[in-house]
Amino acid sequence: MIRLIGILVGLGFAFVVLLTFAIGFYTWSTEESTETAEHAFHQEAIAPDGGFAFDGPLGNWDIAQLQRGYQVYKEVCAACHSLNYVAFRNLGDLAYSEAQVKAEAESWMVPGINPDTGEAAMRAATPVDYFPSPYPNAVAAAAANNNAIPPDLSLMTKARPNGSNYVYSLLTGYDDAATYTNEDGHRFAEQFPDSMPGTGLYFNPYFANLNIAMAPPLTTAGQVTYADGTEATVDQMSADVAAFLTWTAEPKMIARKQTGWWVLAFTLFATILAWFAKKQVWAAVKPKRED
Repeated sequence: MIRLIGILVGLGFAFVVLLTFAIGFYTWSTEESTETAEHAFHQEAIAPDGGFAFDGPLGNWDIAQLQRGYQVYKEVCAACHSLNYVAFRNLGDLAYSEAQVKAEAESWMVPGINPDTGEAAMRAATPVDYFPSPYPNAVAAAAANNNAIPPDLSLMTKARPNGSNYVYSLLTGYDDAATYTNEDGHRFAEQFPDSMPGTGLYFNPYFANLNIAMAPPLTTAGQVTYADGTEATVDQMSADVAAFLTWTAEPKMIARKQTGWWVLAFTLFATILAWFAKKQVWAAVKPKRED
């Protein structure tokens, strides 16, 4: 009797599952799909002309570009965004000398302790310190940015699909929602008037929901004066800071690629040795002939 009840209960569960699946399939197949603004106007990230020097299995860091990207971050992005996982000493990997790293660190102020009073105070950073946040806490960050907390940029290119291209596209992709037209010739303002950016928001087709709280950070050529004399166009500055943030997210990327080539070479060499060893071991063994 108990076994019969168990079978009936199991069949009941199976029936409910099949019925739920059937209802869901029927609803999915008959319901009219409603195209959203994000689906119709979101654009996939694109790379700058010529791509990045670190792209591909043989890519390498463009140190000059990384230094320019750091300059863009320092003079533009650092006003709102932190690099909590990057220490000043890491700048030595960008071909800065020890003295330059020390001087660069001292140009930043970080939280510390007043040795005379024991109270919290700001002090000049040292190479072992990490890049500080521009805000004391999340509440202050939200209050200064229309209730949107600027994210830390240390790992941003790893946190977004196609991260390097995403950062570049986002910085260069701001547009006027009232006149924006997609590749199909549809005007955003006419097709989705209810999705127009509200107060404090800006239209960007590369952002997930099209409306972003961050104002365009790079707006005019020459906004940054590069130390190496490179012309600082919006496109150039965007590509440079995208490359720099790729380095902050994965500083060992090039070393990983180079190690991968050695691993492949060793694997190929070991395979060849194993094949010759197999030939040597079985050389004296003749296959049996079938009569």
